Order: sequence, then structure tokens, then C-alpha cells
Amino acid sequence: MNVTTLPKPPRVGLVSLGCPKALVDSERIMTKLRSDGYDMSPDYAGADVVLVNTCGFLDSAKEESLEAIGEAIAENGRVVVTGCMGREADVIRARFPDVLAVTGPQQYEEVVAAVHEAAPPVPSPFIDLVPEAGLKLTPRHYSYVKISEGCNHRCAFCIIPSIRGDLASRRPDAILREAEKLVAAGARELLIISQDTSAYGVDLKHQAWPWKGEPVRAHVTDLARELGKLGAWVRLHYVYPYPHVDQIIPLMAEGLVLPYLDIPFQHASPKVLRAMRRPANDAKVLERLKSWRSIVPDIAVRSSFVVGFPGETDEDFRYLLDWLEEAQLDRVGAFKFEPVEGAAANALPDPVPEEVKQERYEAVMALSARISAAKLAAKVGSTIDVLIDRVDEAPAIDGPDRGHFDAPHPEHHHDVGATGRSKADAPEIDGEVHLRDAAGLNPGEIVSVRIEDSDEHDLYGVRE
Repeated sequence: MNVTTLPKPPRVGLVSLGCPKALVDSERIMTKLRSDGYDMSPDYAGADVVLVNTCGFLDSAKEESLEAIGEAIAENGRVVVTGCMGREADVIRARFPDVLAVTGPQQYEEVVAAVHEAAPPVPSPFIDLVPEAGLKLTPRHYSYVKISEGCNHRCAFCIIPSIRGDLASRRPDAILREAEKLVAAGARELLIISQDTSAYGVDLKHQAWPWKGEPVRAHVTDLARELGKLGAWVRLHYVYPYPHVDQIIPLMAEGLVLPYLDIPFQHASPKVLRAMRRPANDAKVLERLKSWRSIVPDIAVRSSFVVGFPGETDEDFRYLLDWLEEAQLDRVGAFKFEPVEGAAANALPDPVPEEVKQERYEAVMALSARISAAKLAAKVGSTIDVLIDRVDEAPAIDGPDRGHFDAPHPEHHHDVGATGRSKADAPEIDGEVHLRDAAGLNPGEIVSVRIEDSDEHDLYGVRE
């Protein structure tokens, strides 16, 4: 009997840096490579070539990317670089002349071709297999879905349009087909991302395409409604507060979209917002928040803010703190302004000293933590749905306990625990829900949890 000996497939290592949009790019690249017969290597030593997907948004991110490239070269030696910093190929090659190839963001074909050249694939019908939904770098039970690339805004602190270009939306039927496959493959949550989710379809003039026998416009409200029919949680990220966002709130009330909005307000002071080239109608935003909460009382709003922007005065910063106090946002992230090569803000006068930036950053985070703690404390005693992300290993007989020792009360220190997220929590950037007595649960399950305790960021409870 002739026995076929399968060829050993080449192995690719991956270092993926930056935002969720870059993670989606990495998933697309690895899906293509996997379909071409490649295996993934969990370490440098086992890889025939290492792919580093870089971030180039901030100078600190660029330095982190360069350090990652250096580490990959030192540990493996055969490195392909892609991503946002790939646009600065001369900088990369000057520091690391041994890199095999450098490509920019979204250049999927060039990346794959570079990997093919560095470690040629071995054709084999036995190993050229990939799940229909594509290869995922996130857990099976949640998936990022990118609906567009680029951005039409020209914010003074941002260089994204120069890196990724103007808005380029995907067809709604293509997005829905991808999302349907992801749900069929086990995704319980779809995280919708882009540079500007609210502007989705503007470049396509909101043209309609057929989906399941009905026309669906390339518009965020139409897309959100159809995504909500797939049976998974739908979470919207990077939502600019355009007027038509108000139309999404009823979809939340219907249960089609999670009661969650990620809105990058960036500041509240009208003067600072104008300098940033951002919309400057803080009072209107507060009115809309009040309106949204009247329709969906449990809506969670998260946002990010830049402190220390050039020209930001003590008065501007106090305005921001007062606004945050009134807005009572559920989740807040803050960033100290950092000059980025190519950003218009670099030429603005009156830079803020670094020590002042740090003080303002700490003040925003302290205020946000206090607001968050109060909001989470109000949930104690309630029952909420929780999507399980991970379950602790059961302790061995007479072995060490693997419960949640960071929980505020002893009852959460014992037995098998689990960690998940509520509808108000996106992965990695928001809080978590920690469960005690969670034996028998599995990642991807959605369970009812009675909340017993809270802290500044997380909730603690038990399965009902």
C-alpha cells in the first residue's frame, strides 16, 4: 500500500501591533497564507519567516514597532514588515537593512508575495485548508468586522488619512456575508470597526445592494439593522456623533444592536475642538446623551480624550472636567498629546509642558474612575447577561486554588472562576465581569449573572 507522506508546510510567525483595524488586517493576511498552505508558528524559533504588522500612528508606537522588528531579526533573522509604519520603508531599512521586505497598510497582495518569496509554499490538497470564516487571531466567540478604510476628516492631531487615504466603504452585502459566516463559525459578538463608522457609505452615495432578496443601503443604520438580525451581539466602535446616529438608538431599544456607543469626543472645550478641527457643539452633545438615555436607559457610552493639546489652557481643561462631570460617561480613556510627524498640530503655538500634561491626564483618569465606580456600584443586586471570555482551570485535588484572588471580597477567591463581559464592555478596552462558582461554563456562552460587588472598573457576581 502506498502511503502519502505529507510535505512539511512552511511556518509563519506573526507580531501584530496597533489597533483592532490592524488586527483585522493581520487576520486577513494570515487567512490567505493559511489557505496557501502555511502553518502559524507560536514562537520565533519555529518560524521560517516572521511577519511584523506595525503601527505608525504615534512616535511612541513607531518606536515600539521598531523594537518589535529588531527583536524579530535578533531571534529569527527572516523578517517581513507591513502595516502603517511600512510607509516609512527608508527609516526601517536604515535601522534594519536585513529585513526581507517592507510593505504599507492594506497591501495584502504584496505581503503575501513577500512571504511566498521568503518561504515558498508547498502545494498539497491535504494541508491547503482554511475555515470558511477565515483564520482568526481573536477567540472564536467574538470577531472584529471592518466596514471601511480611511477617513475624510482632517483632524489636526491625526495622520490616518495620509496613511490609509480617504473613506473607502465596503459593499453592505459583502460585509453581511462575512458577518454571517463568522456567526456560523461560532461568533457570538461582532465588533464593527472603521476609522469613522458613522460615515459608512458616504463614498458609495448610500447606494443599495440586494441582500436576502431585499435592498440594503450602504448606510450605518441599514447595516446595523441587518447585522442585528444575524443573532449575535453587535457592538459599534468609532462612531462620530453625526445627527443620524440618533437613528441607531431605536435599534438598541429593539435589541438589534448592543446599547453601547464608542464615540471619540476628544475634548469638550469649543476652542480646543476648533484647534483640533473637530465638531465643537458640546452643549448639543449633552442634550443628545440625555435623549439617548431616555430611550435606552442602560446605554453605555465610552469615549477618549486628548489632554495637553497645544494651546489648551487651565480654563479649557477645567471646562473638560466640568463637561465630563455632567456627561457621566461610562468608560473614558485619556491620552497625552504627542506630536506626530506630518500632523498639522505640530505647528500650533503654545505647547503644553509635559508635567502639566501628566497632571491633567491623572485628573481625567481620577474623575473617570470615580464616575465609573459609582455607575458600577449601582448595578450591584441586578442581573445582567454576560458573555464568557475565559474559564479558570479547575484546581487539582489538594492543589493551589485558581480562583479570583484580586476580587474585593473573599467569596470570590475560591472555586473555579470565569471572566466575561457585559453588554457595556468591549474586549480589552473596557471592564470585565468576574464570576465565582463557574465550573461547567465555556468561553462563548452567554449567561445570566447576579452582580454581588464592584470596583472602579469591574463587576463581580455569580451565575443565576
